[in-house]
Amino acid sequence: MKKSILASLCVCLFVGASAQDLKTKANWFNLDYEQDGVRGMSVEKAYNELLKDRTSKTVIVGVVDSGVDIEHEDLKGKIWVNEGEIPNNGKDDDNNGFVDDINGWDFIGGADGTDVEQEQLEAARLFIKYSELFGENPKKRLLRKYKEEYNTLQKIKSEIAENRKEAEQYLPMYESLKENLTITEEILGDVLGVETFGKSEVEGIDDSKVDLRVRQAKQYWLRMNEMGADLAGINEGIEHFKDQLNFNYNTDINPRAVVGDNPDKLEYGKYGNNEVRGPRALHGTHVSGIIAANRNNELGVKGVANDAKIMVVRTVPGGDERDKDVANAIRYAVDNGAKIINMSFGKPYSPEKGWVDDAIKYAEENDVLLISAAGNDNANVDVETHYPTKYYKKGGEAKNWIGVGASSYEDGLKMVADFSNYGKKSVDVFAPGVAIYSTEPDSKYGEKQGTSMAAPAVTGVAALLKSYFPTLTAVQLKEIILQSSVKLKDQEVILPGGEKEGRFGSLSSTGGLVNAYEAVKMAIELTTEQ
Repeated sequence: MKKSILASLCVCLFVGASAQDLKTKANWFNLDYEQDGVRGMSVEKAYNELLKDRTSKTVIVGVVDSGVDIEHEDLKGKIWVNEGEIPNNGKDDDNNGFVDDINGWDFIGGADGTDVEQEQLEAARLFIKYSELFGENPKKRLLRKYKEEYNTLQKIKSEIAENRKEAEQYLPMYESLKENLTITEEILGDVLGVETFGKSEVEGIDDSKVDLRVRQAKQYWLRMNEMGADLAGINEGIEHFKDQLNFNYNTDINPRAVVGDNPDKLEYGKYGNNEVRGPRALHGTHVSGIIAANRNNELGVKGVANDAKIMVVRTVPGGDERDKDVANAIRYAVDNGAKIINMSFGKPYSPEKGWVDDAIKYAEENDVLLISAAGNDNANVDVETHYPTKYYKKGGEAKNWIGVGASSYEDGLKMVADFSNYGKKSVDVFAPGVAIYSTEPDSKYGEKQGTSMAAPAVTGVAALLKSYFPTLTAVQLKEIILQSSVKLKDQEVILPGGEKEGRFGSLSSTGGLVNAYEAVKMAIELTTEQ
């Protein structure tokens, strides 16, 4: 069963203190189970024991996402530069159809530089489209002709009403939490004589020396801390619910107008702009750091791949991405040299899936590997489809596709992320996706979690392999990553959603966790045989 808005939101908001207290190591996703006691991907072990005497060749990775802060201190030298373009001369110097695309392209921006920041969800867009098609009293002939569309409209009506009601319920709750926690921190700050403090300082307040008001504040703060809640997360929650009401489920707006395109036509190379950061670059910047943050400086985070360049393809707004933009983003990345494409996004409806399918086939024809996040609804995506998907609308499936679920730093029963989608057929493998520390805009760093973090972890491994073993094809990269994954099929785990236990092997086609060390070993064997 899918999570409510609130539960899904908590995937991103409440990483907080509980994760920090329990997490064994920083940079855990790169560490090794035997050496470090945490189920990371053994990236450091691979570099130290297998790759130290080998040379690499730079690989371009397309990041189809919300935008990236290309000036981040830990991504300097890690951003793709289109050498065929002369910056800002207003010309398409390399004749690829895109003017001044120095670091990538923005498919959700207007020619004047204006960006789409917030969008409707696909459900809201379909509601508008199908409401116009059927009107208030559709004729029987129309209903017979468009039976599937009419059924979808009825389903969407219910979804929108339910989710708007939920957002209207939780918004004042979060606002109340903010007010209470703000007052609480002011009280505790006065007692402690500092503006910022942590759990140890609050626990150190002597109850016998303070009044009831302070004791209550202490108790409340510790309870919120135990839940992993803080003001930053609560503020993010408030903004989320406001966005739901004002944009995502609002059927009276047209955010796309600023782009100036025809949303019903592909128009490859005929819309967008070259400003690749955009107004919501947090997600894409975090993803990019996981893949390729500088491993050789003394700054915040070590990316998985040490010789990768990030090609920024801005496609995902607040709300749902459009199929048109996803298809064009994949084509752009392929046409401009990306050999691996990370796709940390998804939605439950794909009205122009044929366009996306054609782009996926185009990537396969050009030997490009696609790596996709499985989604965060603790849903079985063999049953409840999460788009984009490797399965083609007209039958068959992509061979150049890896679907990724999220694992945790914890072992045993808690090995699987509670929020992760799963599927014996649709999800190929699991990778670290909980409490992942990475780059954030304006040269900051922070933790996030989601299959959005697990996918770039795998993308990083694929880029590592491609850079050290450049003859490997997309299909070979996929086969190596899946076959070399650490198989834990019989491990009993708490299944996503947290209601019952089951075998880890039931959640993906491999029953495995991605492991860079084992993947490099297999790549060495395969390329030596060649």
